[in-house]
Amino acid sequence: MKLVIAIIKPSRLEDVRQALSSLDVHGMTVTEVKGYGRQKGHSEIYRGTEYAVHFLPKLKLEIGVDDAIADDVSNTIRDSAQTGRIGDGKIFVLDLLAVTRIRTGETGASAL
Repeated sequence: MKLVIAIIKPSRLEDVRQALSSLDVHGMTVTEVKGYGRQKGHSEIYRGTEYAVHFLPKLKLEIGVDDAIADDVSNTIRDSAQTGRIGDGKIFVLDLLAVTRIRTGETGASAL
């Protein structure tokens, strides 16, 4: 099993969700986060004063998947979240050692 973690632009969430649904991936956790990468933030003007915004709003998606579809999930997220501009995000794929469904006590891939 793998844990796919993606950091994406908030505006791309619905496209990513729809694309993952077509892969029969229906469960994910979405968290609002702030961060920066190579773009190192930007400046904004508010009421005539310029402010430096160092941390940009992003969404963190966490999706537990079977090993067999981890590459497809990663590629689908990349294709649906990509705008071609700086700040599109990152995808991390980690080994997932154990999963337990709390309601039924199922463990392993059947708990995903």
